[in-house]
Amino acid sequence: MDLNKVMLIGRVTQDPEVRTTSGGQTVVNFSLVTNRSWKNDQGEKQEQPEFHNIVAWRGLAEVIGKYAPKGKQLYIEGRLQTRSWEGKDGVKRYTTEVVASDMILLGGGDRKGQAPAPTTPAVNEKEPSPSPQAAPKKPAGAAEEEINIEDIPF
Repeated sequence: MDLNKVMLIGRVTQDPEVRTTSGGQTVVNFSLVTNRSWKNDQGEKQEQPEFHNIVAWRGLAEVIGKYAPKGKQLYIEGRLQTRSWEGKDGVKRYTTEVVASDMILLGGGDRKGQAPAPTTPAVNEKEPSPSPQAAPKKPAGAAEEEINIEDIPF
C-alpha cells in the first residue's frame, strides 16, 4: 500500500492566480509558507520558513481565488506531484507542488477595508484533480454554475 498525503497550515504569500484552461477547467496557483521554530543550544528562538507551491482545480480553485488573499492562514490537504518540462535552453527542469484536495480558511490575513467572509468555508474536492495535459473538455452548451456566498451551507 502507498500513501501520498500532505497536510499544511500556513499563510498565503501572494494573491492566488486564478486561470481557466483551454478545456474550461478553473485552476489556481499560489504559494504557502510554513514556519518551523525551535530554540538553539543557547536558548535563542530560531525560525526556518518553508515555501510550498500549491495548485487547486475546479470549485476549490474558485473558492481559494475569492477568499484566500495574501496573508490569509489556510489549512491545505492534498498530494505531492512532480512535473517536468524542457526549458528554452534545452535543459530538463522539475517542480514539485501540492495538488490541493481540501482547504479550510483559518484566522487572520483579511485585507484592510474588505469585509471578512461571513463564515469560514471548508472545501473538499472529491473528484481527482486532472493533470493539465488531460483536462477534459466540457460538452458544447454546458452552463457554468455560479457560486453564490449565500448558497454555501457553512
